[in-house]
Amino acid sequence: MTTPQPPYTDPSHVADALRGDGYALLRPIDVALLSGCSLDELTALAPSWDRLELDNYLKDGGRYRRRRHSCFVDSGTELTQSPHRAHWQPVEYNALHGGMHRLFVPIEPGTVEQPAWGKLLRALGAVCSQVRGEQTWYVEAHQFRIDTADGIGRPTPEGAHRDGVDFVAVILIGRENIKGGETRVFEADGPKGQRFTMTAPWTLLLLDDAAVIHESTPIQPLGEHGHRDTLVLTWRKGAFQGDDVEVTGA
Repeated sequence: MTTPQPPYTDPSHVADALRGDGYALLRPIDVALLSGCSLDELTALAPSWDRLELDNYLKDGGRYRRRRHSCFVDSGTELTQSPHRAHWQPVEYNALHGGMHRLFVPIEPGTVEQPAWGKLLRALGAVCSQVRGEQTWYVEAHQFRIDTADGIGRPTPEGAHRDGVDFVAVILIGRENIKGGETRVFEADGPKGQRFTMTAPWTLLLLDDAAVIHESTPIQPLGEHGHRDTLVLTWRKGAFQGDDVEVTGA
């Protein structure tokens, strides 16, 4: 059942919500407060979404997704960018695009160098450690733009899924001239779920990837240049996905 008001989480109970419900949903102002920066500082990251590159790996033949991708290691005291690497997921978690190494254009240095970038990632990594214990986190960052130039854009062409990591954040950067794009979160092993639409830039959904599955419904145009921009971040303990997988090509 679609909720008229998204089920926002009390910012003081984010870790508890992750432990109990498997997800937490934060208002933009609470994301800024958690990160220790202003909404203006976060919004200063947004222009880089106009410079994403076409995703040429879509198996449905679509040209509706643009993206950039970079990786980081959060030691708990320092966030360090890793050498550029391909993104890999097992087929058990991504039946459509799993099992292949997908090398995307890296996130622009000017984006990563902005103070809000590091503050955001470090703050969310600290929340992950509250829930799972202190860890060295292997963080992947994905900038996405889903557009409606060909009619319909699919934020999650693989359908409802888990990502094979410990935690996932889906952050809305903006949406223009579209309808759809409803977010759906369901228990991985139970009947409960939530459906809602994120509309305000810097609304953040944080997920325990083992506890829930998630998806976003297709978007349709309401005018020219319709698109939906998101930042998707994942945290995994131990190593990046694919570190022990032999490269088999794209």
